[in-house]
Amino acid sequence: MSSPAYPEYDIIFAGGGTAACLAASRLADADSSLKILVLEQGLHTRNIDTHTQPGRYPSHLAPSSQTVTFNVANPSEELGGRCLITPSGRCVGGGSSVNFTMYTRAAASDYDEWETIHGNVGWGSQDLLPLLKKSETFQIRPNEPTHGYAGPLKVSWGGAYTNVGKQFLEVASQFDIERESADDVNGLWIDGETGRRSDVPHCFIYNKTHKNLEIVDGKRVKRVVFENNRAVGIEYTNDTVSLPNGDQALHTTRATRLVVLSAGAFGSPTILERSGIGAKMVLEKNAVNVVVDLPGVGENYQDHNVVFVPYLASNDAETLDALFRGDKEEVDKHVALWVEEGKGFLAHNAIDAGIKLRPTAEDLLELGPEFRDRWQTYFADAPDKPVIWLGPVSAYLGDPSVASTRKYYSVGYHTQYPVSLGKVHIKSGEDHHIAPDFTSGFLKNPADVATLRWGYKKSREFARRMSVYRGEFTPGNPEFPEDAVARRMRRQSRLTTANLLGTCAMKGREKGGVVDERLNVYGVEGLKVADMSIAPGNVGANTYSTALVIGEKAAVLIGEDLGIKVV
Repeated sequence: MSSPAYPEYDIIFAGGGTAACLAASRLADADSSLKILVLEQGLHTRNIDTHTQPGRYPSHLAPSSQTVTFNVANPSEELGGRCLITPSGRCVGGGSSVNFTMYTRAAASDYDEWETIHGNVGWGSQDLLPLLKKSETFQIRPNEPTHGYAGPLKVSWGGAYTNVGKQFLEVASQFDIERESADDVNGLWIDGETGRRSDVPHCFIYNKTHKNLEIVDGKRVKRVVFENNRAVGIEYTNDTVSLPNGDQALHTTRATRLVVLSAGAFGSPTILERSGIGAKMVLEKNAVNVVVDLPGVGENYQDHNVVFVPYLASNDAETLDALFRGDKEEVDKHVALWVEEGKGFLAHNAIDAGIKLRPTAEDLLELGPEFRDRWQTYFADAPDKPVIWLGPVSAYLGDPSVASTRKYYSVGYHTQYPVSLGKVHIKSGEDHHIAPDFTSGFLKNPADVATLRWGYKKSREFARRMSVYRGEFTPGNPEFPEDAVARRMRRQSRLTTANLLGTCAMKGREKGGVVDERLNVYGVEGLKVADMSIAPGNVGANTYSTALVIGEKAAVLIGEDLGIKVV
């Protein structure tokens, strides 16, 4: 931890997550004369086991974790009065350094809609495919025309393949075989040779010597500084979590050419609002002078609703439970295997398989009238869009205090395109450490409840047909007295995939947009946003691939603005 070496840079990135680190690296490579600063509130992740060894990802969700921020939503009637807790990355690399390493891509129609429906020229699937390929080395199969083979990030099956995953796929091959399907590749962001996590900082930053790129950790950005309606720098302090004893003196660093907000779906909109850009009502409520009245800031919050239902597993089930519990003998065994061969459970994430389902005619009856309009208006004419993801986890993913020491497996399901929207706004214009006013919106629309209800029933049919099945783990399974299925599903849907997006949406200003197709914030100059918050609509996949392509696209657009060719 340090302070910026210079009082002035060409480009400043506020936030050091996936998109920021990738874009900054590309720009630093493209022009050695650029001076680039990245400020990240969390800490560096270089060669730390919990970041490089994929099987340690549950540690980031421990209550004591400082590598994620636990964003607490307002109490929700739809969730039985509970407050949803949503983690977001708070370390160099952001989500790429702490996620489940799941590799799935969005449907082509997702990106096409960014262009055709939301008006963002150059953001269609054919425009973004070369950038998706650019980031990756696809180790699963050779010569796939839609995949890349020379990028820094490796994609493989990981270092293990459990019998839990095998049995799930066997059940899938014998049960429900006539379903209409959407093509997808399910893999892991893990180097198949070394077993290391394919995260952005280790593959774009730490492995290079960028003399013109500085990444400073432990700093929290308060606001953007403007002169004559142009962004000219940022104000920041020490972060109170990363540096609990650090002073809170306010510092300013100037940017001569560009400021880029890359602080995610929670950070970017709240920095904008503290800077005077947002809905006039929100700004005035928090005593912030209005620079631009932009009502879309902080709105359009989206995620994926997920439930992991646990089951009791047989003694011969191959699970990561002992590793996740931290049993020393098990950990030592797998550390040795990982170091020597890059294999084993530490080179794995416990998720061996996954399928994306579209409903049959019979399923549509099960989904009921709550889902009918959503199907007809959104899914029916988009055959590449799945409704739900379904997959096994070779471990227990619930509250450890209610689980005895034994083997478990879980079957998870999550909605790919929830209808319900939330919002994220500041509670204070002055205190930039205070948590935001966060409304998740989870399950406000009955179509989302219907989708989860269908997902639970489908997942249970798969789970009970697997030969490792030894019964339901009651504390983790919903009860269904009388006809209260929907009510119980609302209460059981207590998890988020942390696929957070949408709060600085890239669409027309008159449609609630915050940035244009070149990522410029409406109403000011010299300010862009480049992270998942710019997504105007949801994607039917884990969001790491999309965060990467946003970073790649941002580098290209910034390069064009500055007259620099980004290769």
